[in-house]
Amino acid sequence: MDATDLRLLEILQEDASLSNLELAARAHTSPATALRRVRRLVDEGVIERRVALLDPHRVGEGLTAVVEVTLDRQGAEHLQAFEQRAVAETAVQQCWRVSPGPDFVLVVHSAGMAAYHALVQRLFTQDANVRNVKAYFSVKRAKFDPRLDLAALRPSSGSPGP
Repeated sequence: MDATDLRLLEILQEDASLSNLELAARAHTSPATALRRVRRLVDEGVIERRVALLDPHRVGEGLTAVVEVTLDRQGAEHLQAFEQRAVAETAVQQCWRVSPGPDFVLVVHSAGMAAYHALVQRLFTQDANVRNVKAYFSVKRAKFDPRLDLAALRPSSGSPGP
């Protein structure tokens, strides 16, 4: 990736709803170049998908929890089975396998405590392999920014120095 690709990615991370003409203008490139490069970045999997980020306060907020899950047996098949069940749950927004510590960290958003309790029953209680669950409930979202910092990837624009 070169500086133009990185500029396009930074702009798209800020606002993926821009038309190709607006994107090209902000990236200081031609519309044809912007379109060709964005298509290539999508084809290569650099751009996974384009989504709309919703404000939880305007759609009913609900309950957000960060949940640590430790399994009793950590064989590859057991980890895979739990992961498949977790990612199938719409309330699970993020699922991370982590080490050391718990086996998984989940970010869960549900309509409220009753919906969270139903998720607990489906995902944790009914699975005999879940040994421990520790949930942290959000009381305030101080920051949420899904953008990646691409500054370190930019090619240097000068000589290395003295």
